[in-house]
Amino acid sequence: MADQINIDDCKITHYPKDVLTGKAEPIEQINDDIRRLVEKMTDIMLERKGVGLAAPQAGIGLRLFIISLDSTRENVRVYINPTVKTSGKLIGHDEGCLSVPGIYTKIKRYEKATVTATDIDGNKFTEEAEGLYARALQHEYDHIEGVTIADKMGTAAKIAHRRQLKKLIEKNTNS
Repeated sequence: MADQINIDDCKITHYPKDVLTGKAEPIEQINDDIRRLVEKMTDIMLERKGVGLAAPQAGIGLRLFIISLDSTRENVRVYINPTVKTSGKLIGHDEGCLSVPGIYTKIKRYEKATVTATDIDGNKFTEEAEGLYARALQHEYDHIEGVTIADKMGTAAKIAHRRQLKKLIEKNTNS
């Protein structure tokens, strides 16, 4: 998969594109293509003032995401082949997604998360997270598992946002 990445074609991918609905593939080797993909993803995320972006959101079905809680290039962290374990209480909080534009809705997530991943230099690490960081980890991990906030919304939210969801489905199906 990594050898078929066309970095120039990477752009924000919108719900319900197929790349957002399937499990992403593991990265077998960190090479220049992966490093260039991370740079491109960082550009896409910062352009849109996001705090995280998963490879499937850039149209690439790989198990990779980035997070910068303050939306700065200096603080971008790279998570390759991550696992996320959650703990604590479920807390509902308004959440948006660059791949599901125009929708902000209450999503329940665990208050704490532990991530284990490999960084861009090939070093494995584990971190504990709370608050926005824990929420961002869970959100981006969902993306590499093929789940979007559209999938996590409750019935009332789906009804409230049905017009925007319908617009996204019409615009992004088979295009």
